Amino acid sequence: MDYLKELEGKSVHDSYHHKIKMMDKMVSSPPPIWVPGPVIVGAGPSGLAAAACLKHKGIPSLILERAHCLASMWQLKTYDRLCLHLPKQFCQLPLLPFPKYFPSYPTKQQFLAYLKTYADHFDIKPVFSTSVVSAEFDHRCGFWRVKTEGVKKEEVEYVCQWLIVASGENAEEVMPQIEGIDEFEGPVLHTSLYKSGRMFSGKNVLVVGCGNSGMEVCLDLCNHHARPSLVVRDTVHILPQQMLGKSTFGLSMFLLKCFPIRFVDQFLLLMSHLMLGDTSQFGLNRPKLGPLELKNLNGKTPVLDVGTLAQIKSGKIKVCRGIKRLAQHTVEFVDGKVENFDAIILATGYKSNVPSWLKGTDMFSEKDGLPKKPFPNGWKGENGLYAVGFTKRGLLGASIDAKRIAEDIEHSWKAIDDEATHVLEFTCPLA
Repeated sequence: MDYLKELEGKSVHDSYHHKIKMMDKMVSSPPPIWVPGPVIVGAGPSGLAAAACLKHKGIPSLILERAHCLASMWQLKTYDRLCLHLPKQFCQLPLLPFPKYFPSYPTKQQFLAYLKTYADHFDIKPVFSTSVVSAEFDHRCGFWRVKTEGVKKEEVEYVCQWLIVASGENAEEVMPQIEGIDEFEGPVLHTSLYKSGRMFSGKNVLVVGCGNSGMEVCLDLCNHHARPSLVVRDTVHILPQQMLGKSTFGLSMFLLKCFPIRFVDQFLLLMSHLMLGDTSQFGLNRPKLGPLELKNLNGKTPVLDVGTLAQIKSGKIKVCRGIKRLAQHTVEFVDGKVENFDAIILATGYKSNVPSWLKGTDMFSEKDGLPKKPFPNGWKGENGLYAVGFTKRGLLGASIDAKRIAEDIEHSWKAIDDEATHVLEFTCPLA
């Protein structure tokens, strides 16, 4: 809690500390902790970006993180061979670029090292192993009340004027309901537990899900001499990672400055057909909408091929239809085929958990846990509530959010500074 004391020592908001002292006298339970700046929920890239942008403007903040480390998703729930799927210039956080010696597509370990350097550079010190149980705006006193629980079930309440939700789109694993999954005798694991294909060498492995993670896990299994099969239930856009010597993403962003999105989509599909061929002959049918239009409409990301398609073409990776049911060692597919498998890996993605702890606001959808307003308007709610990293546009979208949030809070912060000489009486009831 030394950092919290440091924050309070730096604050010029004496009137608010007076309110907290008054609160202390009114309750018998451990008094709440006043945070002079925003409370940020989540110490991933989004939370770090928000804290850094605030720090740059002279605004302190406090990050609460349920895990014991920075970027727990990257540290604990990603596979070993993971690299950034987009070039580093589109993935760096605000105010501190990647080192020049990093490759175009930094590895997982390089990205984690960058995040550690980023936190150190801006002197960001999250409170780790602290889960937010609930956060709700108290209209009686005009502050957010954030209740937390530590690893030993100790309860602490934080009070703040601004709350920044940075827990991310990928807070919880999505576990599909598959008939007979409890009967299957081999291992069934989510990609959050998958590290390497070494343990599956020589085995028949079914990968469920054909996004970037599912495709890359299949390639990793191939490289470790497993026999992977890939379940493809929906249509999917597969694009080369590079086009005309440039990253496909970077080229797309450049073209969108000059041409409408449908023209750029047609160009991407033409180049993909020339470079990759007709993917439908391998069971990978494309959606009717183009890749960029589809991304804008529902956030579905196209697959950037890093070598998986070549293994599908060679027959080393089999493409299967949807699963009908599982048995002890077999999988029956919707087309009637039945095959034996030793293990199943669920590349079925993640979801937000915001509705489980954020109360009394309609900023986030109960259905998917994402802001109801689409990009670029989903970053700001009411009563000092903000969201960073929910744009379905990766690290670039998180950086855009972080800058906007810091600029918006700066206006309120300056207004409070102007009034800091006036002592306000605390009248918030705590019943």
